[in-house]
Amino acid sequence: MSTRTDAGLRTPSLFHLAIHVTDLDEARRFYGDVLGCAEGRSTDTWVDFDFFGHQLSLHLGEPIRTSRTGRVGEHLVPMPHFGLVLLLPQWQALAHRLKAAGIEFVLPPQVRFAGEPGEQWTMFFCDPAGNPLEIKGFASTEGIYAH
Repeated sequence: MSTRTDAGLRTPSLFHLAIHVTDLDEARRFYGDVLGCAEGRSTDTWVDFDFFGHQLSLHLGEPIRTSRTGRVGEHLVPMPHFGLVLLLPQWQALAHRLKAAGIEFVLPPQVRFAGEPGEQWTMFFCDPAGNPLEIKGFASTEGIYAH
């Protein structure tokens, strides 16, 4: 997850995502207070967050329509969605934080593909505007692309 610079050095690549939300104050409470993301620049129509090291820009507008059409094992998950891949201790801490905040889960924290290559922990939930997020946890980074 890095790019080569002109000097031949590896630098980390950061992801940028811009999505619509319906209320910036609600978004600030959710992404800032609940998820613990630091707020960056903002105007009266958008706000940036440090989303676990990536840039998430939330703009006032109509969120994209989603539906539970993504089949993963025996579950149908919201599509489209975005999220994070964390190492298991960080995932467990975030799952605890979300439970303590009373977040309603689309798919509660659980393990999937147990004992198989790519074993992962996952949870799905939505932000206040209805944007679905999936947070995955892996014991090590080697498992992310295992097959």
